[in-house]
Amino acid sequence: MIEEPVEIYNKSLDILSRREHSKKEILDKLSKKFSNSDLIELTIQKLEDNNLINDARFSEHYVAARKRKGFGPKKISYELLSKGVESFIANDAISESGEWKELAHQVFNKKFRDGVSVDFKLKAKQKNFLINRGFSFTEIESVFN
Repeated sequence: MIEEPVEIYNKSLDILSRREHSKKEILDKLSKKFSNSDLIELTIQKLEDNNLINDARFSEHYVAARKRKGFGPKKISYELLSKGVESFIANDAISESGEWKELAHQVFNKKFRDGVSVDFKLKAKQKNFLINRGFSFTEIESVFN
C-alpha cells in the first residue's frame, strides 16, 4: 500500500478533531497506522507550521482538565512528561494554572468530610491520598495545619 501525504495529513486532522494532542501523541498514533516515517515527520511539521499542534497549548488544556478532576501538580507534570511534553513547557503550564493549596483543601474536604483525623493511621491514610493525587509536601501540610 502506497501512503500518500494527503492520507497521513487527513488522518492527523481526524485525530486532532477529537481533542488536543501533544506532538509525541500524534507521532505515535500516525506511526501505528503508517510506516513511512519521513512523510509522518513532514506531516507533523506542517501541523506545527499551521499551529494545529502546539505542546504549550496542549499543556494548558491538559492541566486545566486534570486540575478539575482534583489532581495535583506533581502527578500532572509526570503525565505531561510521559506524553512527550518538554519539562519547561509542563512547568510553565502548571505554574500559570494558579493556586494548588486551595485545590488540595477542596480535594481533601470532598474525600474526607469529617476533616483531619486525630488517629495516626487514618491521618497517614489521608496524607497518602493527597500524595497519590500528586500534591507536594507544602500543599499537604497546608491542609493539615
